[in-house]
Amino acid sequence: MSMPPLLEAMRPRQWSKNVFVLAGIVFAGRLFDRPAQLRVLACFALFCAAASAVYLVNDVADRSSDAHHPFKRYRAIASDRLSPPAAIAAATALAAGALIAAARLNRATLAIAAGYLASTFAYSLWLRRILLLDVMIVAVGFVLRAAAGASCIDAEISPWLLVCSFLLALFLALGKRRAELVLLGEGASNHRRALGGYSLPLLESWLTALAGATIVSYAIYTQSPRTVEHFGTTNLLYTLPFVIYAMFRYQQHVLRLDAGGDPGSLLLKDPALWLALLAWAATAAIVIYR
Repeated sequence: MSMPPLLEAMRPRQWSKNVFVLAGIVFAGRLFDRPAQLRVLACFALFCAAASAVYLVNDVADRSSDAHHPFKRYRAIASDRLSPPAAIAAATALAAGALIAAARLNRATLAIAAGYLASTFAYSLWLRRILLLDVMIVAVGFVLRAAAGASCIDAEISPWLLVCSFLLALFLALGKRRAELVLLGEGASNHRRALGGYSLPLLESWLTALAGATIVSYAIYTQSPRTVEHFGTTNLLYTLPFVIYAMFRYQQHVLRLDAGGDPGSLLLKDPALWLALLAWAATAAIVIYR
């Protein structure tokens, strides 16, 4: 059964990206704090609304180019199943609702949500055309999610955890760019100008560098004085092997995409990766909530 065009254009399948807002409550050791749970769930919901507003604006801006894309031409706006005025009206309502919800949590969350909307709308309308800035803005969006999840419960989040979030998000974004290059071939720059500045060897070298940087930053986070003092143990280091496995497993998926495709969708079908992520979560929970 197909979704209504508006709901489809809001991309509910992408809302899973907003799990980054959970980092604050998990690593603050307040996962079982009922009031904190409700505030973080509200933060998660408002970022789902904000992200959907951005997706709608993005699809309106990309309507012409998406119509010639082998997959994106089936999107609701590109295929004329949802009109641009209706999409913009829905995006306005979603963005306003997200800001109102953020204001009800606290001023810090409102500032972060406003920054997220401003940066991502700028990305949709202009910054995605600029090499490197296109992926860096995407990565910053994930850092803002993590920061909002901490600010909404008045918790502090380790700078090293934010660095790790940024590097991981950049790694994922560049993996997607590689998949787009493979899929679109010589016509990549016609679909998105920034793609013309990338090449497969360049992206693959960056992915390797970012994989290492992400692993090292996470290792430093687990052993930083602030983390050890907060949890009273150095045992969070035992979660590192699962992070290493997951990073390399993802990179393996990306490099296998010789025929194009979305590496993110392939990950959903990889039981080995999910097992590693569950093992990481279970180990982290034992260390943090022992």
